[in-house]
Amino acid sequence: MTLHVVCPHCHATNRVPPERLDAAPVCGRCKAALFVQHPVELDGQTFARQVEQSDIPVLVDFWAPWCAPCRAMAPQYEQAAARLEPHFRVAKLDTEANPAIAQRFGIRSIPSLVLFRGGHEIARRAGASDAASIERWARAALAGQA
Repeated sequence: MTLHVVCPHCHATNRVPPERLDAAPVCGRCKAALFVQHPVELDGQTFARQVEQSDIPVLVDFWAPWCAPCRAMAPQYEQAAARLEPHFRVAKLDTEANPAIAQRFGIRSIPSLVLFRGGHEIARRAGASDAASIERWARAALAGQA
């Protein structure tokens, strides 16, 4: 069995055996690291590919540049990304630049964290959090789906 992991650089879908996730896998197309230990910036074109074509869970921070709590949480989210990868893809979506996606998922307050698995939302949390809380929540939410 292999997992489909979407490259954060060229967005090619790669097949990675689960036991190789921790071995710093690289993209077969662009040869860049598949896990970058920080949130991947998504937009209208890359959101669907990362969320819907990845076999690993994808944690998305819906945020906006004008949002003070979003900016305050950004360093914490960065720390959480370093601890959650490679077993999660950690990403960010600017709701101001991508309002259609925010509307599609009913984002009413920011920051909002949404956890996707197999292209489907499995958990949601609104409000700023520290790195440890983000990590605990994501792991617990995923465990509830196992």
